[in-house]
Amino acid sequence: MERMSEKPDFVPTTSTVIAFARPLGLIAVAIAAVWCVSIASNTYKSIKIKPEVRTIKVVGSAKKRIVSDLIEWSAVIEARAPDRTAAYKLLREHRDKAVTFIASQGVKPEQIQAQSATFEEEFLVEHEFKMLPGAKEPIKLEKRTSKGFVTREAIIVRSSDTSVVEKASREITSLLEQGVSVTSHPPAYFYTKLGELKVEMLAAAGRDARARADNILKSAGGAAIKRLKKTNMGIININPANSTDTSNEGNNDRTSLEKDIITIVHAEFDLTDE
Repeated sequence: MERMSEKPDFVPTTSTVIAFARPLGLIAVAIAAVWCVSIASNTYKSIKIKPEVRTIKVVGSAKKRIVSDLIEWSAVIEARAPDRTAAYKLLREHRDKAVTFIASQGVKPEQIQAQSATFEEEFLVEHEFKMLPGAKEPIKLEKRTSKGFVTREAIIVRSSDTSVVEKASREITSLLEQGVSVTSHPPAYFYTKLGELKVEMLAAAGRDARARADNILKSAGGAAIKRLKKTNMGIININPANSTDTSNEGNNDRTSLEKDIITIVHAEFDLTDE
């Protein structure tokens, strides 16, 4: 009895596979499209579109002439003598003459302060070259001979009467004619209300910054100031009158009676439509 070969009822062909795969591909494309639309929709919801922010940055400044209300001046008295005691005695005599002279110029006694005295022994130094036994070259010998002692004392004057002290600082060298060795240093000038003035000047510089921003927008058009966004204080320069010197740290002049104080402010303003 012959066995009949078993054959499957259905054998897929290439055309059958392709026909079956097409609906699956279309389904996959449709699912992917829906997924992309979902992502795009969720992304759109998460993004907040911010309106454009417009600002203007300006620099404001203020300048004011001030006159110093405090003067500080010093003079140094010097005396020499063969020994320390004699040097100090001579220094005390010359110091008393200097103090009396300064007071005679109109400076009040309580504004005159004598400082501590310093002493220094002076030497006459002589050099000679001498050949010692066994040496191949001469050696340099130093001989020091005492010349006596020099002593110095500073007198410091602080006063609000600048004109009186200025005159005394110029006239004190007349004591040289009396044998008093005196050196007068240039006076230093200060303004004691500088802290209060800086606050006033910064406010003025801030107003100048606002005025400059308003003028720029008025000329350009299309926007107006909404509010102050931020402000930074710049350097403060205190210069001799009519000087325009600047520095990164700010100047603080002490050489002139009259000074110019210059303040700078950096400001940034938010803008709005007119």
